[in-house]
Amino acid sequence: MNAAPALLGYAAAVGILAPRLMTRDNWTHRAPALAVTVWLTLAGSFSLCLALGALHLATPHAHLHGVIYTCRVALGIDSPSSAVPDYAGHAAAGTVAAALVTAFALCVRRARAIRSRHRRVLDLVGRPSAELRATVLEHAAPVAYCLPGHRPRIVVSTGAVTLLSGKQLDAVLEHERAHVVGRHHLVLAAVEAFAAVFRRLPLAAVMRRHVPLLLEMVADDRALRGAERDVLATAMYEMAAAAVPEGALGAGGQSVVVRLQRILAPARSTNLTARACIVASALLVALLPVLVVCPPALVPGVDLTLLPR
Repeated sequence: MNAAPALLGYAAAVGILAPRLMTRDNWTHRAPALAVTVWLTLAGSFSLCLALGALHLATPHAHLHGVIYTCRVALGIDSPSSAVPDYAGHAAAGTVAAALVTAFALCVRRARAIRSRHRRVLDLVGRPSAELRATVLEHAAPVAYCLPGHRPRIVVSTGAVTLLSGKQLDAVLEHERAHVVGRHHLVLAAVEAFAAVFRRLPLAAVMRRHVPLLLEMVADDRALRGAERDVLATAMYEMAAAAVPEGALGAGGQSVVVRLQRILAPARSTNLTARACIVASALLVALLPVLVVCPPALVPGVDLTLLPR
């Protein structure tokens, strides 16, 4: 039995139906870090299904255990005497992986170039502050953002330093440090790469809209570890209109209204049981394609060399 129909059908379900389930309830706002993980898991599962589906579609004679057998031959466990490599199938699967890796590399490279140019400008017009652990920029408007990457830098304007209280400024800077420590720029690059490869896929479009907001919520939660809710909310309100340069991540922006509502009127947090169910479901979604393709490997005593290839 060829696995291509099952794999491609499963990919269609993940790519079309999963976004509707993810956005049906506001649990993602209650557990934003977990939600980001689930979004990335769905994207990975879809990509895996598509690659394996393309492999089996290009290899009509392949059976469900074909991938495991190929791995066993490569490791020297089985004899390849009767195994004829099917280059078309491997090329089809490799194309999916190569497209995603290339798109991710291009997104990272482009963002790195933009941030490098911005850092050179900051070296000329900004001044480092050891007290704030940030670069202070002479600007009347209250602005704070970070330039993540190999040489991360947090930038705050003199307008923000003047306008915000000490606690408010600390909360904003902690928000920016959360972006840097969490390497959120790489998550955004992965999302952009997936959306670039699968432009018309609902999963890619919805994930591209939701993940940036969820990452801001993750940074908000990090800032709330050392600040009161009204302190962070006031600081965010004061900086709501701040424009963030391209390639940077900032506390202000268009998502402030939703985040303010979340901070000032927090919903009941997702309980441990619900989190466990979400994690189990995400793992099942990720592993199911492998289980579909390789069921004989899970049956004790089955010799894959005896199965038809």
